[in-house]
Amino acid sequence: MKRPKLKKASKRISCSKRYKIQKKVREHNRKLRKEAKKKGITKRVKKDPGVPSIAPFKEDILREAELRKLKLEELKQKKKLEKQQGRERAQKRKRDGTSGDSNTKAKKAKKETLNRPKKSSVRDKCSRKFLCDELNKVISASNVIVEVLDARDPLGCRCPELEEAVLKSEGNKKLLFVLNKIDLVPKNNVERWLRYLQREFPAVAFKASTYVQDKTVQEKKRRATRGAVDQSTGVASFGSSSLLQSLQDYAEALESEKVVRVGVVGFPNVGKSSLINSLKGIRACDAGVQRGLTKSMQDVHIAKNVKMIDSPSIIAAPSNPAIAMALRSLPTPEKGDYALDAVRALLKHCDKQQIMLQYNVPAFRNSLEFLTCFAKKRGFMQKGGVPNTEQAAETFLSDWTGAKLSYHSKPPDNPSLPSYLSDAAVTEMKKGWDLRKLQQGNSETIKGVKFRSMSSAIILSSSGPTSGLLSVSEGLKTVEFKDEEECQKEAFDNEPDSVHTEGHQQEQTQNGKEPQEASPSSARHSPKVTFNPMPITIDLSSAQKDDDAYDFNTDFK
Repeated sequence: MKRPKLKKASKRISCSKRYKIQKKVREHNRKLRKEAKKKGITKRVKKDPGVPSIAPFKEDILREAELRKLKLEELKQKKKLEKQQGRERAQKRKRDGTSGDSNTKAKKAKKETLNRPKKSSVRDKCSRKFLCDELNKVISASNVIVEVLDARDPLGCRCPELEEAVLKSEGNKKLLFVLNKIDLVPKNNVERWLRYLQREFPAVAFKASTYVQDKTVQEKKRRATRGAVDQSTGVASFGSSSLLQSLQDYAEALESEKVVRVGVVGFPNVGKSSLINSLKGIRACDAGVQRGLTKSMQDVHIAKNVKMIDSPSIIAAPSNPAIAMALRSLPTPEKGDYALDAVRALLKHCDKQQIMLQYNVPAFRNSLEFLTCFAKKRGFMQKGGVPNTEQAAETFLSDWTGAKLSYHSKPPDNPSLPSYLSDAAVTEMKKGWDLRKLQQGNSETIKGVKFRSMSSAIILSSSGPTSGLLSVSEGLKTVEFKDEEECQKEAFDNEPDSVHTEGHQQEQTQNGKEPQEASPSSARHSPKVTFNPMPITIDLSSAQKDDDAYDFNTDFK
């Protein structure tokens, strides 16, 4: 406001208004800084400290810096010229008219034709028919079939259909067991399983190398010359020398064949590709935690007279029990709740206390409650603080299928030969192998490997051999674990080791309400665990008497 007898109005502002403006400016600047920090934008440009005068060869360093600047400027000019030339070409095309359009249409048609067969080939490789055909090719093309078994559950890794097909096939094929991942199992359990398996077929104890990173032999030689050979537990492989020696001895015993073709077969994540990589010493085949990485057969030369064939995984038949499908089947994209069903099946066949100690989780009543506790423990949270049970289920399942978690199953007490195997077939399969050398090699590998203790391992009740598909006509159903009603019941009272305490039952009866059954969708997908609330009575009369609240009427009237 302009006061009288003054040419200009005063620029003075009241203090309260000035402070408000300053506060708003600070808040605005702070908001801008926060957004810039999220985007990774920084205003501060790092100053070039330059070359200190004490530094030796200062003049040479400055000349190199100038040369770099000149090169950068030349590159910028080249890019500008290229942009100008591109604009000129585009203008010429516009002037010509239809010619440019016809060229672009032809290019698009070529791209479409090139992309079409690639998509179909990818689909074919993922199909069951393609995988079964590749597996049959490996069986027919090989002289020796190596069935890789996971030492944590060797009986569950055996496929009766495959063993029967090898026994009935022509060409006098031999079957050999390789007990992989022995470092994840207690020592006594490994010895017992070797004795059990050697009753039927020759068995070799093995521990594959999980971190073979060299892609070529030259890379391996360079690493060896530098002296950077890592001898840690993950890199070192045990049992490779005895297995390779036995294969070479068998190849020398054969007169007709010069090179023995060894087919490596087994269920997913038993270590087929890593076994070949360990024998070769380089990463010849793709290997990882993900199931079903190998899609087609691959030949790898190990020695002069030994050639190994990597094969895709055996497809588990849908008629198998839930525990076998959780560990041995390939997850399909159309099955959304595969991981949740697999966790439910695994928890049913394990001891509850051992799971609690292994994952440091409190007591749980069902699989859904375990996944919520596990998700909170690992920090798998969604928006609004909701535990991500799907991510927790996937990590739990990857621990069990990968080479990380230690669990073991016990061999049967009363062993007997399967129906497709006879004593004559057993003696025929053991011919040509030096069993004494195999036993010596197994004892040496057992001495060298550092085994897990019984206290850190989880006991798993095995469901027996897993039936597999060697042709598509045998089974075309998708992986199904249980019905909706069974899942609904299991989520509340049919879980293993689920204990409803007396206090919890009394609370439900005191409320006068029966426990409501959750819907199947909520039992599967809801990440929260529902509990019956306790009625709480609060007496506010005493609180009103002893209220120490400040009365404003005493000072402000």
